[in-house]
Amino acid sequence: MQLRRASAASKLTLTCFIFAFKLALLHAADQHPQHGGPDLHWYPGTATWYGDPEGDGSTGGACGYGSLVDVKPFRARVGAVGPLLFMKGEGCGACYKVKCLDKSICSRRAVTVIITDECPGCPSDQTHFDLSGAAFGRMAIAGENGPLRDRGQIPVIYRRTPCKYPGRKIAFHVNEGSTPFWLSLLVEFEDAEGDIGSMHIRQAGSTEWLQMNHLWGANWNIIGGPLRGPFSVKLSSSTGRSLSARDVIPSNWVPKATYTSRLNFYP
Repeated sequence: MQLRRASAASKLTLTCFIFAFKLALLHAADQHPQHGGPDLHWYPGTATWYGDPEGDGSTGGACGYGSLVDVKPFRARVGAVGPLLFMKGEGCGACYKVKCLDKSICSRRAVTVIITDECPGCPSDQTHFDLSGAAFGRMAIAGENGPLRDRGQIPVIYRRTPCKYPGRKIAFHVNEGSTPFWLSLLVEFEDAEGDIGSMHIRQAGSTEWLQMNHLWGANWNIIGGPLRGPFSVKLSSSTGRSLSARDVIPSNWVPKATYTSRLNFYP
């Protein structure tokens, strides 16, 4: 009888342990999203703002988009994030919906922001957004934009959302300093996930896709050569969604030029 009781107690202890372990996993999953595509789940975070109260955000940023952040659809939608979402540049280009929580001052409307920068002062152990003054104010109900900005840092919820650039096709900017032996590219206006998981290039007359390396921010490069154009480019997002732009960079390419494809992940 005692043996049976001991066995039953052991089973109960094991069951409780498994249940507690599953709860711990669920709790951990609720704190931070997994790296990947759009998510229907809302996660907790914090937000601040910078620049002018109605400003569009900073030029440039740690992703390397430069003056692109000053034009639509980036304008006023740019945002800086902490290390958890920036991921050493792998999070560049991703889009998020951000919503504040205080019903007395916050709208039920979420703002959509595009990751273009990393905030150096953001905490490394929690998710934080540093938004433009305009984007931060849009989370408020009518007439409360200023009072919401006066609060400085506020609690928010956020989720990953698809990036959408209607009427735009993916473009490839050839970075300054590129040569036939060192070629660096920046991807612009990528629909869907918005980020890049891998990138390959194919030279003229070749069937081989050469892997590019993540350089910094949203910039990728390849060393070799001499590399011969026109170049086809194949890129894959963090979820594995991929496309190939054939001969998108011409044989007479020049540094600091941008070459637009005929493709994007959304029609």
